[in-house]
Amino acid sequence: MEGLALLIAIVALVISIMAFKRTGGGMRDLRRQIEDLTEKSEQATKGARDMTADALSRLETFIRGQQKPSPAQQEPLKDEPPTTQQTSYPTEPEKPKDEPPTTEQKP
Repeated sequence: MEGLALLIAIVALVISIMAFKRTGGGMRDLRRQIEDLTEKSEQATKGARDMTADALSRLETFIRGQQKPSPAQQEPLKDEPPTTQQTSYPTEPEKPKDEPPTTEQKP
């Protein structure tokens, strides 16, 4: 019984291999298809990367309003102590809007 099952399995394997080759299947075709897909995916990735870099560059220019200066053109930061001088006069606090305005009478 086991010998018959083994013989049927081998015959089925041979028939399936013949059918695979007849339909055009083969390792060369699969390798070529994989290489084509790999090349297309690399091109798509490069295109997406370039578009993203261009968009981010435009966004940076829009936000900054000018071209970013090179590191050589930038001034180094200076360590200066903070100033405590007041540059503007204090203003009066605003009155709440729900109170009626006060009228002053002059004598």
